[in-house]
Parts: sequence; structure tokens; C-alpha cells
Amino acid sequence: MIFEEKNKSENNWPEQTRQLLEKQKTSWKLCRNNYEALGRIQTRKYEFENFDIKIQLNPERITSSSADVGAPAIKLRKCFLCLENLPKEQECLVYNKNFVILSNPYPIFQEHFTISKKHHLPQTIIGNFEELLDITHALGKFYTVFYNGPKCGSSAPDHMHFQAVTKNEIPVEYEFCMMIEKLGPMVLRNGKIDVRFFEDHLRYFISFESQYKGELLFAFKTFVKAFKKISLLNEEPLMNIIATFHERSWRLIIFPRLKHRPHQFYADDESKLLISPAAVDMGGLLIIPRKEDFEKIKSEDIISIYKQVTLPKEYFEYLRKKIGEIFTK
Repeated sequence: MIFEEKNKSENNWPEQTRQLLEKQKTSWKLCRNNYEALGRIQTRKYEFENFDIKIQLNPERITSSSADVGAPAIKLRKCFLCLENLPKEQECLVYNKNFVILSNPYPIFQEHFTISKKHHLPQTIIGNFEELLDITHALGKFYTVFYNGPKCGSSAPDHMHFQAVTKNEIPVEYEFCMMIEKLGPMVLRNGKIDVRFFEDHLRYFISFESQYKGELLFAFKTFVKAFKKISLLNEEPLMNIIATFHERSWRLIIFPRLKHRPHQFYADDESKLLISPAAVDMGGLLIIPRKEDFEKIKSEDIISIYKQVTLPKEYFEYLRKKIGEIFTK
């Protein structure tokens, strides 16, 4: 069923989105049960120098974490984000002419949504980045929006979508200011946008902060152009993005990726760890669906996983150089 609220004021989207989830918890048993189960999940924290990494045991995420996202498997299954294939209990909030907001029935946080395109189009940030900015602006009062590339944790690489979760729950969000204060990463600024490069957190990432959409569009275009030079031809560069909007300004945290999954994911012995890093994982919260993995994972495993999937230092330095060039012109 699709429903559409009468009041479409931009400032009302966070409230309408929250109301959608509360309604679904009442009307949809699967949704209600899985959100209630969040109250029983186990978490653990690993302390590294100047930052933490958390792990969450979440068995309901097994389908997403272990999804076969190869082309043959995708071709054989029905797309679970297409409107005609949604469970009969699932309702949608029509956001604009292109997207609908859905309560995610397999949540990581107490509020978790999928924001998918109405039409069946491939997962790609290229051509959809401005939509990411607009959605983040609309939902920014309560929510953080993120993007998983088609080979970076997305379980639906055939259908364009973002996700939104409770604001300031992903570790990199609430640690961001502390990271700046303690580590003083390099800053590029021109009065309209700040760009920072983070290196000392087991994974490399870049942040863009600006009140100006045009500046963000140009900076992201520059980033993608440079990233394509060191990526596979005819494929979207591997990345995850976490986006927030606060006090009239966007903050985008971009994780350039080297590969989709670490070797531990594919192991067939006791070293196996069913972890498939996506935006939340890159943001400092590793989602672990199997209890045996949750119990045996060690700090050296976490270091190994991030090292494998994040961009190497020499490639990161190349991106730093190319993005830096826009500030010297």
C-alpha cells in the first residue's frame, strides 16, 4: 500500500518519516518484531588510539550481509525494492517524483529507512548525488542518510536507493569533532567549503562541509573524476557515503574503497568472518550476523578487514592531490 501525506512541507518530512515507522510497527508484525529485537542485541567496543570501533551482533542482517550480489543471482531473483514486489504489509511515503521512503524491516538502529527510486534503475551515485543532498537536507532534523555503492555493501545493486538512520548513532558522526581536535587533519578551504583527509583510523576517508550545494556538487564531481582514473574502467568507483545536514550546512563523509569484501568473508575454515562492510561498518560499527563471529573476532581481525577494503595510501594521496588542485586555481 502506498500512502501520501497531505502536508508536504519540506520541514515536515522528518516527522512524517517517523510516523511511517511507528505506523508500520503497529500494522506489520515482522517489522515490529525486528525493532523490538534491537533491544536485545549485543554490542562490544574496541578501543584504538583516538577512536573506537564497535561491533553489533545482529542475526536479522544475515540476508543482507551474505547476499549474493553477482549478476547471475540478481537476474534470477525478484527485486525486493520494486513497488510491485513489496510485502503487502509494507507502506510507502512518497517523497518526490523519483523516490519513496520505506521502513526497513531489518534494522541496525531504532529508526532505519530505505529511500528507493520508484523505478527499477541501477544503484549509482553518479547522477544521483544531488538527490542525496536534497534528501539529507529534507530529513536532516532527525536522520543521517547514507549510500552504499553497488559493490560496497549494497544488497540491491540493481535498484537505486539510499538509507536513513537515527542521527549521530554511527561512531564516525559523534567522533568527528574529536578526530579533528586530536589529530588535526589537513584542511582545504576556500571560504565556501572545507575538505579534510583522514588517515589514522584504520581506513582512509574524506569529508566535505559546506552550506552551498553548488560547492559540494563541484567538489564531488572533482573527486569522482579523479577516482575514476584509478578505478576499473566502465564501473562506478567503489565508495560509501554518510551524509548529514545541521545548522544550514551539509557534512559528507566519503569512504573510497579498494574492494567489496575481505578474504575472511570467503574463508571455509575457522578464520571465516561473515562481515561485508558497508557505510555503517566503514563508519565504525561493524555489523556481525553470526554469533560465532561476534564471539571470536579480535582487534587484529578488525585491523585486517579495514586494511583490505579501504583505499591504499598511495591512491588516497592521489585523490588528495587532485582535489587540492581545485583550491589553487
